[in-house]
Amino acid sequence: MLRSLFAGISGLRVNQTMLDVTGNNIANANTIGFKSSTTVFQDTLSQMLTGAAGANDGRGGTNPVQVGLGVQVAGTLSNFGQGSAQMTGRGTDLMIQGDGFFVVQKGEEMLYTRAGAFTFDETGTLVTSSGSRVQGYAIDANGEPTGGLVDIRLDADGLTPPVPAGVELTSYDFGSDGTLRGVFTDGVQREIAQVAVGDFNNPMGLERVGESSFRQSANSGAAEISTAGRNGNGTLIGGAVEMSNVDLAAEFTNLILAQRGFQASSRVITTSDSVLEDLVNIKR
Repeated sequence: MLRSLFAGISGLRVNQTMLDVTGNNIANANTIGFKSSTTVFQDTLSQMLTGAAGANDGRGGTNPVQVGLGVQVAGTLSNFGQGSAQMTGRGTDLMIQGDGFFVVQKGEEMLYTRAGAFTFDETGTLVTSSGSRVQGYAIDANGEPTGGLVDIRLDADGLTPPVPAGVELTSYDFGSDGTLRGVFTDGVQREIAQVAVGDFNNPMGLERVGESSFRQSANSGAAEISTAGRNGNGTLIGGAVEMSNVDLAAEFTNLILAQRGFQASSRVITTSDSVLEDLVNIKR
């Protein structure tokens, strides 16, 4: 059977994958915190027809003669470039300007996201639009984050020093370092908690799990969790969210490339089929 027939089939498969990836990027052009992906191709094994030969006294060296057997998908690379800011005016919306991810807990699993469209639920816990709980740190008497990760809560439980009896929260805001500060009825401003920000040695190794979130993988490295503005993490912008970094002009160009690649691979198959038909008809 002709090698070109199978090479053409492999071309159909990889260009279909490119169409799938490009279509997903375009579909998420307006998704908050979405990071686009790029398809990378590589050739498959090549069949050796004649091996290379070194030079000798009688003749010069010769190069190997090989025929490729098609193409395959090498990977899909995520683009973690900064998306543009969209000002919302909502006090619970946060955007990371620079590197890092928000740390959220979904059930018993820690996930990481750039989508900062948060809100406080009926229990006063800061959550994502899908209900995952945003993680952070409690604040000590010196205004420093302490202990392990905890849910970001709007109530005054655990404050140091504690809020006097009868004193209630009247307003709140997030600082550029992720500190949640509240103003109380006694006129005192108190720091309630600080939003955690994590980063990875290899963010492109993260696994996408839907809901604009990522999961740590074997090749992403362990999460290095601290706060905004520390250890190379970006700062936070309150009242804004990060838009998708999809470049529609580039994606439509990729659509054309994938379509033409698919058509060309189809032509290879039809041409190979025509050659085989000619071979079958030789006997007639």
